[in-house]
Amino acid sequence: MISSIEHSLSLNTITAAKKIFDADIQPSQIQFQQTKKEFEGDITLVVFPLTKFSKKSPEETGKLIGEYLQQQSEVVTSYNCVKGFLNIVIDNTEWLKQFAGVIANPRYGFTDADANQKPVMLEYASPNTNKPIHLGHMRNILLGWSVVQLLKATGKKVFKTSIINDRGIHICKSMLAWKLFGNGETPQSSGMKGDHLVGKYYVEFDKQFKKEKLAVGNEQLADNEGETDEKNLPLMKDAKSMLIKWEQGDKETIDLWKMMNGWVYDGFDVTYKNLGIDFDKIYYESDTYLLGKKIVEEGLQKKIFTQDADNSVSVGGINNDKTSEPNVTVQEVTPKDKQDSNTLKPNDIQLTEIPVKPQPPAKPDTAVDN
Repeated sequence: MISSIEHSLSLNTITAAKKIFDADIQPSQIQFQQTKKEFEGDITLVVFPLTKFSKKSPEETGKLIGEYLQQQSEVVTSYNCVKGFLNIVIDNTEWLKQFAGVIANPRYGFTDADANQKPVMLEYASPNTNKPIHLGHMRNILLGWSVVQLLKATGKKVFKTSIINDRGIHICKSMLAWKLFGNGETPQSSGMKGDHLVGKYYVEFDKQFKKEKLAVGNEQLADNEGETDEKNLPLMKDAKSMLIKWEQGDKETIDLWKMMNGWVYDGFDVTYKNLGIDFDKIYYESDTYLLGKKIVEEGLQKKIFTQDADNSVSVGGINNDKTSEPNVTVQEVTPKDKQDSNTLKPNDIQLTEIPVKPQPPAKPDTAVDN
């Protein structure tokens, strides 16, 4: 918008220089800048470079050009000259005309995509299937979608992806609570959105688990070091047992998992539709964690990784950063006191190996949610 006005003023300034000073100047010799807020004006012409053509002082040169522009240009209503700076006031009608042009052009400000440019893969949303999308996910979704649109506007080819955390002990907690307390309740029978219904049973598990803890008492739960040991309570043991069955491919467990995850996906789809967002590809942790484990195992065999006494896996010689193994044995393999921002799970490792489909023309730059 400003550039078109400056272009018009530039042509008029070239004409003014020819008529007033009999000088031929080039567009590259004309400099515009935004008018300082303490002066009246919208655009400022820097006069100093033009004095060698006018053979006059900067202020006199500016006044002569300003008078010409006010008389000859349709966009200039007034001017003031401060030393070597000609401050130009643009007619409001011209601004309205410029704004109307912006509104009429749906591609204003956009850069056309370059087919040869390296693509960008952006991962965002990435919810869990044990509960509805919460405020943290919503923030991530809106930020992710906004970044996608900004990247597209700059001409980038963007692949939108999401990684669904659809496995693990937290998923089994919802499944177990529904199995024990759900009485066959479904989204259809309850009238609840699918992800909300599954989230209801994730909360129910926590309620029942707290009752168990209260019934047993903290003293009986204390381990050898005096800290509360909750993993041997019946509900937690059952949840871990269900996870082992899932990892072993038990049909009843897998069928329950598929059914409840299906409810969640239907609920997610409603949310995404209401938000007006979509993805080019959705990945599922259940498809990647074993593949990632295989990469870690191969790394151990090739002595790229080393395994410590606590079963955590290290990338040898690199700041002792830890790479946590998946919960195949239903244990937290990398202890919490060893986990930090450098902790990486094998399913994350595997995701770096999975190609985007449709395949981009080159390996994409990747950005993930946080």
